[in-house]
Amino acid sequence: MSTLLEFLTLFLTQVQKPTLAFLLGGMVLAAIGSRLEIPDPIYQFIVLVLLLKVGMGAGMALRTAQPLDLLLPAMAAMALGLFIVLLGRVTLCLLPKLRKEDGLATAGLFGAVSVSTLAAGMAIMDDDGFAYEAWAPALYPFMDIPALLAAIVLAQIARRRAGAQTQQSLRSLIFETLRGSAFSALLLGLALGLFTRPDPVFDSFYEPLFRGLLSLLMLVMGMEAYARLSELRGVAIAYAVYGLLAPLVHGGLGFALGWAIHLVTGFSPGGVVILAVMAASSSDVSGPPTLRVAIPSANPAVYIGTSTSIGTPVALLSIPLWMTLAEMLLMP
Repeated sequence: MSTLLEFLTLFLTQVQKPTLAFLLGGMVLAAIGSRLEIPDPIYQFIVLVLLLKVGMGAGMALRTAQPLDLLLPAMAAMALGLFIVLLGRVTLCLLPKLRKEDGLATAGLFGAVSVSTLAAGMAIMDDDGFAYEAWAPALYPFMDIPALLAAIVLAQIARRRAGAQTQQSLRSLIFETLRGSAFSALLLGLALGLFTRPDPVFDSFYEPLFRGLLSLLMLVMGMEAYARLSELRGVAIAYAVYGLLAPLVHGGLGFALGWAIHLVTGFSPGGVVILAVMAASSSDVSGPPTLRVAIPSANPAVYIGTSTSIGTPVALLSIPLWMTLAEMLLMP
C-alpha cells in the first residue's frame, strides 16, 4: 500500500507541471467553445524554434559523447520505431473491416516521434532536476525515420500486391521524407551543434524562449486534440482503443529496453525516460505531411485523428508515469 501511495503522490506531482497544465487548459478552452486562436504562421514558427533548439542541444552534446555510449541507445531507438510499425501491422491491419492503408499510416505515426511530446518531456525533467544524457534527444531521428519509412514501404508492398499503381518510387519517397520541414530543421540543428559553435545564440535566444514557446504549443495541442475528436466519429472503435493503449504499451517497451541498456552500459534513468517518452509519442510534425504524400489512399481523419485527439494527450500525460517508474526502480 505504501508503494502504491508513493507512486500516486509522485505521479500527481508530475501532472501539475506547467507543460501539462497548458495542454489540459487548451482542451478545456476547446470544450467550452472558446474562440481563442493561435495563427498557423506563429504555430509553424514555434515548431521551427523547438526543433532547432532540440537539434542544436543534441548536436552540441554529441561533440563530447563517446560513440560507444550512443551505439546501443541508437540501435534501440531504431528497433523500437520498426517494431512499433510491425506491431501495428499485425493488429490494426489484420482486423476485419479496417483498411490496410489506414492501419499502416496510423502505425507509422505512432512509431515516429512527436517533437512536442519530446520537448515537453525534456522541460518537465529539467524543471524537476531529472538528469539525462545531453545527447539523448539526438535519438529522435533514429526512431522517427525508420518508422515512417517502414510504414511507407509496407504500404507500397500492399498496393503492389493489390495491383495498384504507386505514384512515386520508393527512392523518391525516402528523399521526400528526409527533405521534409521537420527533418530539415532537426538535422540542421544537429549539424550546427555538432560542427559549428552556436553556443552564444543558443544560450541567448533558443534556451530562454524554449519553455514559453512550448507552453503555447501545448495550448494549441490541447485545443486541436479536443477539436479532432469529431473526426473519429464513424471510425472503427479499434482506432480509439489503439490510441488509448498504444502510448502505454509502446512507452513500456521503450522503458524496458532502456532499462536493459541501463543495466549493461549505465545509461542514465533520465535517458531511459527519454527513450520511453519518444516510444510513447506519435508524430505531430514530420509524420502527417509525409504520410499524406507517401500513402495518399489513407484517410487522414483516421490516422491524424487517432494520433492527435487520443494518442498525443495520453503520451503527454504518461510522462510522469515513466519518471515515477524510473525514480522507484532505477534510482537508489
